[in-house]
Amino acid sequence: MNSIALPAADHSDDRSSRDVRNDRAFAWIVGTAGVFVLVSLIAAAFSMFWGGRLAFDTFGLKFLWTDVWDPVNQTFGALVPIYGTLVTAFVAMLIAVPVSFGIAMFLTEIAPKWLRGPVGAAIELLAGIPSIIYGMWGLFVLVPVLSEHVYPWVDEHMGTLPLVGRFFSGPPLGLGMGTAGLVLAIMVIPFIASVMREVFLTVPGRLKESAYALGSTRWEVVWDVVLPYTRSAVIGGIFLGLGRALGETMAVTFVLGNAHELTASLLMPGNSIAATIANEFAEADSEMYRSSLIALGFVLFLVTFTVLTIARLMLRQLARKEGN
Repeated sequence: MNSIALPAADHSDDRSSRDVRNDRAFAWIVGTAGVFVLVSLIAAAFSMFWGGRLAFDTFGLKFLWTDVWDPVNQTFGALVPIYGTLVTAFVAMLIAVPVSFGIAMFLTEIAPKWLRGPVGAAIELLAGIPSIIYGMWGLFVLVPVLSEHVYPWVDEHMGTLPLVGRFFSGPPLGLGMGTAGLVLAIMVIPFIASVMREVFLTVPGRLKESAYALGSTRWEVVWDVVLPYTRSAVIGGIFLGLGRALGETMAVTFVLGNAHELTASLLMPGNSIAATIANEFAEADSEMYRSSLIALGFVLFLVTFTVLTIARLMLRQLARKEGN
């Protein structure tokens, strides 16, 4: 029997229709994934808001700036945890950003090739250590060192300075917002340094070689060539580390001191939103108590969302200035 050959146009039409179906299916799948992210975000925010509605209905906006946290009398305010969260994150970034920048510059511009691999691997290993390990190390190693050798000197020499002395005065307990900020800095340094190192490696070698040929020093090349070229990505990495610092729980819980007291001193114990929830959720024995803790979670969500939104706006503004 002689087989009848189909025209070439039929094969082409079948393939085209199949490609169209596959393309639509692919678009539907990835679109569903994108919608899933948005739905998850909205659902998480709504669930925390709904769980904290009793606290918001009872205390109103005063919940955000009241510093009283009294489970016995059922009076709750989020000012101390909010303040502790922001201060510890600020201290962490104040330490982590310059150190991360130095690490990234060393690995990309100064370190010999045989050293770049081990140091880079060490940074990645630091990023993979669980936060509870950092907390235990901070409690059993860092706190005794600071309380015996560092904080007494800080209180004696810096606690008497005008204007800034109140930030460095207090008993050398070792536990406090300064210690929590230091532990957070150690935790976020690997993330920021890794991002900075990767983006610094994207700078074309011809740009740096041209700058060196014109007589620029290494610092001038970094400041005038590398940073302008990677500015947007560097800022994104910094805000990535800030987001990690704002939401950290276990490491901060170990070394912060967990005291609901509003104080300017970095040597004094304080509290944070994540630490308060972790410490007290299991012992919340009333509906108002639980609602206040869930409301704290919603506040933390808003703080983190605001910070990341500001980061996106800054990056968009930089991109517009650069003509992208």
